[in-house]
Amino acid sequence: MPQTLTIATINVNGVRAAHRKGLGDWVRANQPDIIALQEVRAELADLQKVVDEIWPEAHILHDEATAKGRAGVALLSKQAPVASRTELGPDEFDSAGRWLEGDYVIDGKTVTVVSTYVHAGEVDTPKQIEKYKFLGAMLVRLKELNQPDRLAVVTGDLNVGHTELDIKNWKGNLKNSGFLPQERAYFDKFFGELGWIDVGRAAHPDQPGPYTWWSMRGQAFDTDTGWRIDYQMATPAMAEKAANYTVHKAPSWDQRWTDHSPVTVDYTI
Repeated sequence: MPQTLTIATINVNGVRAAHRKGLGDWVRANQPDIIALQEVRAELADLQKVVDEIWPEAHILHDEATAKGRAGVALLSKQAPVASRTELGPDEFDSAGRWLEGDYVIDGKTVTVVSTYVHAGEVDTPKQIEKYKFLGAMLVRLKELNQPDRLAVVTGDLNVGHTELDIKNWKGNLKNSGFLPQERAYFDKFFGELGWIDVGRAAHPDQPGPYTWWSMRGQAFDTDTGWRIDYQMATPAMAEKAANYTVHKAPSWDQRWTDHSPVTVDYTI
């Protein structure tokens, strides 16, 4: 009998802060099978303390950033992973805390889930150069992962809005990191020549958003002036099994526990 695998991706903007503000309530209410976290910003011991309180049965994979208190990605799961990997790009490229793969055996089939956190970038600075390096490394790894019939999903905060539908104020951001033509060209390749499926856009082909991030400044959240930068992108074999794409936007600004919204998808394995 097919099994439904619910995968969530959440940029928690600091797992300890998110925990204090309501992360646990969301996890208990929604009970995903796998949660991909970004911007964990904690050592494993601190992450373990949070998980012990919000989901004590969960298995943890964690990749901490080289710089303390920065980045960090994790995978929490009901089922123990059978393998994990953090390698991305050339040996001299520091991708620590930004790329984590976990393999899970679901109903006899291996499913690969990736939690990734792409650099925010900043135009005409070394930060933007590092972002392009990371996106280039992703091109190589995504090509390797998308083998015939392979079940894989890459989730996370990719810090790029792919098309004009993905940013409310796209005209005002054409020269800003996150919507530069050079960045978006990588996504053309992800979803074009490499054959990955943008599950969110497939579920909402012609409508703006649904957005997943809003600035904490001003009235961005209340006016839904957002960006769709949190993705679930799947191999064709995995995308065929996808349903119920959902952005869990908080009911109001003061009920947010991160500046992103969780994104969940059900996959029937």
